[in-house]
Amino acid sequence: MPKSWQKESVIVIAIALILVYALPFAINTFTLSILLIYGMLGLSLGLIWGFGGILCFGQTAFFGLGAYAYAISAINIGESTLPLILSILVPAAFAALMGAMMFYGRLADVYLGVITLVVTLILFKFINSTASPIYVIGEARLGGYNGIPGFQTLNIPGRPDDYIWGDAFYYFCFAALVIVYLLVSWLLRSSFGRIAIGIRENDERMSLMGYDTRARKTVLFAIGAAIAGLAGGLFANWAEIVTPGLFSLGQSAEIIIWCIVGGLGTRLGPIIGAASLAYLKFLLGQQSMIDNTLIMGLILVLFVLFLPKGIVPAISDLWAASFGRRRKRLRKSRRGTRVISNG
Repeated sequence: MPKSWQKESVIVIAIALILVYALPFAINTFTLSILLIYGMLGLSLGLIWGFGGILCFGQTAFFGLGAYAYAISAINIGESTLPLILSILVPAAFAALMGAMMFYGRLADVYLGVITLVVTLILFKFINSTASPIYVIGEARLGGYNGIPGFQTLNIPGRPDDYIWGDAFYYFCFAALVIVYLLVSWLLRSSFGRIAIGIRENDERMSLMGYDTRARKTVLFAIGAAIAGLAGGLFANWAEIVTPGLFSLGQSAEIIIWCIVGGLGTRLGPIIGAASLAYLKFLLGQQSMIDNTLIMGLILVLFVLFLPKGIVPAISDLWAASFGRRRKRLRKSRRGTRVISNG
């Protein structure tokens, strides 16, 4: 295990411990929970797009699959532990199958984006058309456009009557996001992560070096889907209902905007982009003078024009520039001191 990852983990956990208790003083835990869930969803796309170079327009497909997998299995099982695991495994298995077909079929980036978009549309249309009573899985009716309400929400493992909700659910989401963030950091520092970044830079060269780029892309695609599925499972617990809107194209576009605004190619950027824009949307939702979609579109245009790298890379560059100047000044002053003392 790399020492740099251990050092980063200690810093991340220390900052997380401060934030987890500080944030509720500014925003209520109910709203914070959904911001954390969206942050995890943003991180899922940030991983496969920013580090794997896989532009996926259908991340909401995995998000929705995770939410529906949780709701359906929770109704049938009556307990939340296994459904939460299934909310990770079902989208991951679906993405592995889909990714294998796309990557072994050597589809280019544009076609890959189109296929993921079409799959999302198909799922959206299909789930919308399941209002009839014949669409039943076990004891769970899919419900069509009405969605699935009334399922077992998160509980302490083995104790279905002890629910994790309110502040406890907020702490659970925070811990889940920190764990996912650290696992993503570990993955990117491993040989698999370094090769994935190499594939993003030059797929053909990595293939000529003997790496199976198609298999690695498929695995990375499935990992991103698993993270999106976990976010979907947590969303189902937060909303206590799942609807076809989880597969909507609007949601797909928003995730891409989150990554661009926060900073593509960073781990923290998609999380900050998702949380900040989702909170802005929440605040704008309390007024009816301006259409929220127009504001989101305007933000994207402004960022692309004036801050194309995103928030986190821009702050990082500013930090490096300011501290770089200080270091240069310190070095010059030390050299001057040595010259005087030698003289």
